[in-house]
Amino acid sequence: MKAIRFIGVKQPLETQEIPVPEIGGRDILVKVKAAGICHSDAHYRAGISPVRPVPLTFGHEVAGVIEKIGPQVTNVKIGDRVCLHYNITCGDCYHCSTGNDQFCEKVRMLGHYTDGGYAEYICVPARNAVPLPDEIPFEQGATLMCASATSFHALRKSRLKGGERVAIFGAGGLGQSAVQLAKAFGALEVYAVDIHKDKLKLAAQYGAIPIHGGKVDAVAEIKKLTRGKGVDVAIEMIGLQQTMKQAVQVAGVMARVVIVGLANQPLEIDTYNELLGNEVELIGSNDHHLHELPLLVEMARKKVLDISQMVTKTIPLDADAVNRALDGLENFSGGVRTVIVPASNWPET
Repeated sequence: MKAIRFIGVKQPLETQEIPVPEIGGRDILVKVKAAGICHSDAHYRAGISPVRPVPLTFGHEVAGVIEKIGPQVTNVKIGDRVCLHYNITCGDCYHCSTGNDQFCEKVRMLGHYTDGGYAEYICVPARNAVPLPDEIPFEQGATLMCASATSFHALRKSRLKGGERVAIFGAGGLGQSAVQLAKAFGALEVYAVDIHKDKLKLAAQYGAIPIHGGKVDAVAEIKKLTRGKGVDVAIEMIGLQQTMKQAVQVAGVMARVVIVGLANQPLEIDTYNELLGNEVELIGSNDHHLHELPLLVEMARKKVLDISQMVTKTIPLDADAVNRALDGLENFSGGVRTVIVPASNWPET
């Protein structure tokens, strides 16, 4: 089968022919219908987060149709539409048994520590399959597995309550979901900070107050709009030193600041004025939980979470096209989400 693979840090991904994966007794073989290209993939290619083993097939936002099942599989059947939870875990350790499966002692993330979905087929344990309703296209279902799921988990970590104010730094795939989910969780006001007017326009359609970080001082503007109070929850989804700092600086009294974006520079804090004085909490948010995904998919099915505009570009399973998409992410350009559609041979759209 054809796969797009990582061969080394700061090197273009390559197209390779590799065997269709063999499945075990509790595994499923999925014919990939869509694989999202995440900003994390650009970080992996750049060496910000190490990849192993090498070579490796990228892709952790995956949706498709089950083509084979192992003899011990009972929860799904051949022909089912599914999206895939990207953390392969043991299911038995302390962290798995307490619902914190991303910390499994044997965790392997698709497209990071084991072959992912930039391919025609993928093999995963059956427990990683999340049913994908007919109402949700594969391209949109794939983005739920990271962009939306990561936002959902971050908001749960923030303990957002009805009537609170939220600032979202980054209006890409994660940010657009975060805006909508924050409103669904009861946020009174949601501020979306970005430097791309198209992304801000979309965030505004979802009910956010857009803040153009390239034209105004985002911190000063949010403080002005909140009459000096700041926000109750700030979520940073970009991974830049500047925006992490801004997320801390817009925090009001007893606010929660959640850091999601992967950064290669440290966050510096004035510990008294920015943290201790107002009892601000700084929270890290890593991935999401398997048990969160069925509710998230149902929210998308019922249009509580509108993902119809999340996919702004589709491309074939082609290394040149994928590398161009990753280049755009490294430069913080491009649309909300680019998705690979392996079965296609048509030009990029």
